[in-house]
Amino acid sequence: MQNFDYQTPTRLIFGKGVIAKLPGVMTQFGKKILLAYGSGSIKKLKVESLKLKDGSSTKATNLYDLTKELLKGYEIIELPDIQPNPKYDPSVLDGVRLCKEHKIDVILAVGGGSVLNCSKAIAAGACYDGDPWDLISYKVKAKAALPIVDIITLAATGSEYDSGGVISRTETNDKIGYIDRHLYPAVSFLDPTYTFTVNKKQTAAGIADAMNHVMEQYFVEDATLLNDGFCESMFRSLMVNGRKCLENPEDYTARAEMMLACTYGCNGILALGNSQSGWPCHGIEHALSAYYDITHGWGLAIITPRWMKHILNERTLPRFVKYGINVFNIDKNLDKWEIANKAIDETYKFFESIGIPMHLRDLGIDESRVDEMSHHIAVNEGLDQAYAPLTEKDIAEIITASL
Repeated sequence: MQNFDYQTPTRLIFGKGVIAKLPGVMTQFGKKILLAYGSGSIKKLKVESLKLKDGSSTKATNLYDLTKELLKGYEIIELPDIQPNPKYDPSVLDGVRLCKEHKIDVILAVGGGSVLNCSKAIAAGACYDGDPWDLISYKVKAKAALPIVDIITLAATGSEYDSGGVISRTETNDKIGYIDRHLYPAVSFLDPTYTFTVNKKQTAAGIADAMNHVMEQYFVEDATLLNDGFCESMFRSLMVNGRKCLENPEDYTARAEMMLACTYGCNGILALGNSQSGWPCHGIEHALSAYYDITHGWGLAIITPRWMKHILNERTLPRFVKYGINVFNIDKNLDKWEIANKAIDETYKFFESIGIPMHLRDLGIDESRVDEMSHHIAVNEGLDQAYAPLTEKDIAEIITASL
């Protein structure tokens, strides 16, 4: 088992109607709030009336109005229109500017992982005098960040319980995973009912994203029986409950378990004591999204089984055998290579079964920029240090196989 130093300061408030606690939570951070959200879905997301501590009931019928109603008496500055694969320009830069101009005390991110990821970069940039890209690109280390509270409406990234986020810079085709200990949210509100209206495409993408988070912590050199058990149960939970969410979007139990699985998926707890992974599928997908702005979970689902095929060899075989037996219940008496290949095939079939197109060409990506992207990945993502080290040639072969 590897040494580790781990701390998570985030408070999770989970369950139906927990947003009623928002006023009490926000009092500790100050009166000036930057309200960050996406394209406006929170203005359409219907909510039920809540009973408050003073005996009154809320009147708002959508999440946006409810948030504003609960925060009467606060000064709220809005940052709308944060896009998927959140952009450095305009969203991060606009958010930093607003925080500095209005002397914001706390950021309230309402939406999915993209809104929260963007808010994390803003939180650090608001406390830095230079170009915020210095922080995101690790040229300079953050010394402070504004506190962040979030209300999650889409289960996928796990950003509500970790210290990182991913930011895209369109003009340079960069998509960088920005991680810093100052970026943990202070408080995360997780109400599974807010995910009932998430469409099938985004639900499936969230399942694939969370499963890949687990995979990249499972396929490592040095692992523990304890962590393997955590990861294997996560795989099974995400597949079983993910399918239930697609079949019945308002299945509270399934949405709740999927939401919690996504929350656990990326905060490092599944890998404590394990050796490092390198997160190769994310490294490759970041370039695909930076160049083509595709849905992150879809890109991961397409890349992952091709990466698995590519790295399957005598050294990695035991991990794939264990994965096949414990996750897909493949007969342990079969030949080990047959078990491993069946496990990879079952992974592909699962993603396909939940409606994800399993070829990059389906997303408008062809071979024209494979070499360019492969070079970009090899130079910037450090995948030569991954569990199964990848050269530029390996990366190009994986992308090509995914077309």
